[in-house]
Amino acid sequence: MPTAVPQQTELTAPPPVKGVSLGQDAWRRLRRNRTAMASLITLVIIGVLAFLTPLLPLAPPDRHHTDLQYEPPRLSPLVSKTFQLDWAAINRTSTQLDGVQDKNERRNILLRPYREAGFPDVGLVSRWMIRTRSHLFGEWTLGSLAGRDEFGRDVLSRVFWGARISIIVGIVATFVSLLIGVTYGAIAGFVGGWVDDAMMRFVDILYSVPFIFLVIFIITILGEEHTKARLEQMGIDRITIFYFVVGAIYWLTMARVVRGQVISLRTEPFIEAAHSIGVRRTRIIWRHILPNLLSVVIVYLTLTIPRVMLFEAFLSFLGLGVEPPDVSWGLLANEGIKVITPVKIYWWLIVFPSAALGITLYALNFLGDGLRDALDPKLAGRRNG
Repeated sequence: MPTAVPQQTELTAPPPVKGVSLGQDAWRRLRRNRTAMASLITLVIIGVLAFLTPLLPLAPPDRHHTDLQYEPPRLSPLVSKTFQLDWAAINRTSTQLDGVQDKNERRNILLRPYREAGFPDVGLVSRWMIRTRSHLFGEWTLGSLAGRDEFGRDVLSRVFWGARISIIVGIVATFVSLLIGVTYGAIAGFVGGWVDDAMMRFVDILYSVPFIFLVIFIITILGEEHTKARLEQMGIDRITIFYFVVGAIYWLTMARVVRGQVISLRTEPFIEAAHSIGVRRTRIIWRHILPNLLSVVIVYLTLTIPRVMLFEAFLSFLGLGVEPPDVSWGLLANEGIKVITPVKIYWWLIVFPSAALGITLYALNFLGDGLRDALDPKLAGRRNG
């Protein structure tokens, strides 16, 4: 009786598994965090509106209307014709600049029509946006939806324009602190030894310095009339000084955090492999160490910007931050505090700037917490995500 030959079954390869990068995995987990995503959307909206402020049909932030002093918020009329831009003066600037060599004088000639219209000193892009806004909306502006201040200036417009200064100060000063702190901490942690000890002792010494008084002292000294005039000749104003002074004091914590991360990374196999093939230390730091610190840097970025913005608001509240005609949320809060009396409280002068600052700070903090949970694989929330 013939024996049955067992049939050979054809083995099929399993379907390929698509890999997920760290960034894709972090974004997937971040999207599950509704609070963080709502905060991210809020920040995007605030950032876009702040950037497009010169294009919006808002009243000029420094346009005075003494007859409308302390006008409360109202919805009627919703729009009005209060915007005027002297196009003839703008067209004459090209001829007025002929033969003018001094940078400050040329800048004053360019900005004069915009200052007369009620705008602060604006750059090239903002001037183009203001002219475009004039073509789009003409003389029409939104009404006093957020009330007016002691000079009849529109509070809503000043809140929007203040967002530009407050956000830029927070971002630029934070990036200055990140640049110093990441570089300093990476070098200290990677080199180690007596270099690490000396650099960290220097950080400890700086931690003992009362920075708030140091910043106030530096800004006060640089704000002296003679010194201020010399700095303006070099194109340096108080805002520029504020960027670097504040950024230079917020790098200490970042340096310590980065140093600890680098110490744990420098013993990893891929770092030892780079050493074995003769890669230079500087290249290892910039090409292998720092990219692995990206998660720490991003989280620190979202948590430092609120601190810098609050510090700017505090200095503006003391009169040492942003100077008129520029405007920031801290300066608006300071102006609101000045006019609060037991007889009359003009609540809208405090509520709207404080609400804008508070919403932004809360959103940054919630987003920072969400990014920490999404990027840190050691957290329990990530394992359970």
